[in-house]
Amino acid sequence: MTDFHKGLLAVNDENLSKESSSLAAIATLNKSGKESFLQQEIPTRKTEAWKFTSLFGFTSNEEGYGRLAASYDAAGLDALTTIPALDAQRLVFVNGQFSAELSSKESVANVVRFSEANEAQQAIIADNLGTAIEQEKHIFAALNNATTTDGVLVHVGKNENLKTNIQITHITTAQANPFTVQARILIVLETGAEATIVEHFASNSDEQNCFVNAITEAKVGPNARLNHYRLQLMQEGSIQIGGVHVDLDRDANYDSFQLGLGAKIVRNDINVNHNVGGSHCELVGVYLPQNKQLIDFHSNIEHKIANCTTKEVFRGIMADKSKAVFNGRIHIHPDAQKTLAELSNKNLLLSNDATINTKPELEIYADDVRCAHGATIAQLDEQARFYLRSRGISAAEADVMLSFGFINELLENLELDAVRNLIRPILAQRFGRDEELMQHIG
Repeated sequence: MTDFHKGLLAVNDENLSKESSSLAAIATLNKSGKESFLQQEIPTRKTEAWKFTSLFGFTSNEEGYGRLAASYDAAGLDALTTIPALDAQRLVFVNGQFSAELSSKESVANVVRFSEANEAQQAIIADNLGTAIEQEKHIFAALNNATTTDGVLVHVGKNENLKTNIQITHITTAQANPFTVQARILIVLETGAEATIVEHFASNSDEQNCFVNAITEAKVGPNARLNHYRLQLMQEGSIQIGGVHVDLDRDANYDSFQLGLGAKIVRNDINVNHNVGGSHCELVGVYLPQNKQLIDFHSNIEHKIANCTTKEVFRGIMADKSKAVFNGRIHIHPDAQKTLAELSNKNLLLSNDATINTKPELEIYADDVRCAHGATIAQLDEQARFYLRSRGISAAEADVMLSFGFINELLENLELDAVRNLIRPILAQRFGRDEELMQHIG
């Protein structure tokens, strides 16, 4: 065990001393997670899955991240927690601690914290927690397993359509010392169930010194549908590493939208398993780092059985000296005949100093499939820019219009208007950094 391993596990002792969980499932998860975490090496540039993403800014911190936040003040954070016009049951966590004053006053029976689960909900947690994750392949998922003492369960029963959206928000504020947040969500949709869940990560404008390790796992039952939004809107000094792990049953549907603005380090692992047949996965993502921010999306779709479909579209816009990584892998197993899978990654560089490393992968071991993948990297079209300038549009306005047009198609297809309306002003700041340019995005 290295000192770095010890430091990251130290938060578990602090967690246990503060809020020891009575759930046997948590204790079992902690034990297996710790064993797996200790057997794995901290990723370096020599690690294949991390060769374009340096963890130096994380591992070189002398104070380390092996502690919880000392405190939090909910004052002034209301605006960060609210997604205007979104009708949702909202659970808010500030620096990893549940905030009752910022959360919705009325609760929905389908949503509960692990620590408040009744006997039936505890049984659901015990049957499903950790089962969608291959922790030996994901060191930070193993770390989350090792250090989790609480989390959020979203359970939707058979043939139930959860009309109320679920919003789970994690807010961070700067602390005197670096700290860690271990966030965990378990989603269980039974046969014919449907739910919409919005994960929202944000922080105040102060320079952040947090490490957020957020793991979401979902078990989507037969003919069930999960609509999942994951919005990473944290201040650029933060470090966020985490993943989404999904198991799909027969004829299940998983629709996901991921937004990443970049930070000191952002790493998102997305793993989806087509386990039974007839299931569909649709992944849409947008990433927009700037300054010296880094963002890394790694997706892995496992087609294990026949008659399943995947459509994956990610688009990125890199500005200044930012860096992005996209690795999309679709694995077609020998039994996965009649698979239909498409993967597209398009990137726009707004600066000669910006970088994108993209690697779409198709690994096919079946012979009766229809699969396609592709990636492009480009800069703003000079002819299109000239055309707009010739119509009296300024250079700044032209750049905003062309940049926004690159991703607008993906935003227009979002089912939740409230999420789209939340994103657009943020994009205006990214592209134009001038409120007068908002008219081209609003």
